[in-house]
Amino acid sequence: MTIDLSHFTPGLSLAGGLIIGIAASVLILFNGRIAGISGILGGLLSWPRNDRHWRLAFLAGLIGSPLVASLIGYATAPEIHADWGTVLAAGFIVGLGTRYAGGCTSGHGVCGMSRGAVRSIVATLTFMAAGFITVYIQRHLLGA
Repeated sequence: MTIDLSHFTPGLSLAGGLIIGIAASVLILFNGRIAGISGILGGLLSWPRNDRHWRLAFLAGLIGSPLVASLIGYATAPEIHADWGTVLAAGFIVGLGTRYAGGCTSGHGVCGMSRGAVRSIVATLTFMAAGFITVYIQRHLLGA
């Protein structure tokens, strides 16, 4: 296996990780909330919506940050090698998983693991293992 050095960006990855960590810390320190994207979005879809302002601001930052990155010269053009049916099915399965696990990788992986929550460690290991197995099956067994 070789490293694709044109896409190897440890500096940008470190900066992104630091920004995510700071955002999660600020949210929990000043708002008492966990920075779990599925929970933040789910809170917008539930009633009553008395805390929607910070949720909208957080999601606007998630959506707006790639736009800002492209404006300052870091183009973000993801390549998805799947048809819409596969993407929708995968999204549905991920949604079920986050509902079943009581959160997503951002809530469990960033916030829960940093607090030493055993539940979050187990959930994150499960998310990662499922991803590894899915990629292995799709790329090596099915040849896609």
